[in-house]
Amino acid sequence: MQDIILAISGKPGLYKLVSRGNRTLIVETLDAQHRRFPAGMHDRVTSLGDVSMYTDSDDVNLMQVFQNLYDALQGKTEVSHKEANEDTLQEIMDKALPNWDRDRVHFSDIRKLVQWYNILIEAGYTTFVEKAPSNEMTVNEGEEDQAQ
Repeated sequence: MQDIILAISGKPGLYKLVSRGNRTLIVETLDAQHRRFPAGMHDRVTSLGDVSMYTDSDDVNLMQVFQNLYDALQGKTEVSHKEANEDTLQEIMDKALPNWDRDRVHFSDIRKLVQWYNILIEAGYTTFVEKAPSNEMTVNEGEEDQAQ
């Protein structure tokens, strides 16, 4: 999912990668209209999988921040990016990423985070980070290998 969701500089909202054309990407809006249009070479297109947020230690992938926000808000979109004040935005970031860097992450960045989160939830996305399959063996499997 993180490779097909795109942000295009200068255009509002998020887009889903539909196809690749000759020197263009065919994208579809994640709103109710689902309009398709080409994003050319002149557009600055960024995959959400390539975006990260500053923290006091290492940077954290944006998808992990979305997952943390989804878990903290229980999948609700109760906060509007337009109506939220700085205190509300700070509370949201404290829930989603407690060690966020308060010097390098601006409130405009948090507004964009909330806006993108709301768009993704309204478009039906609920899993932002894929859980890795467990490679651990259970006790019974290990005992069977030893018995043979």
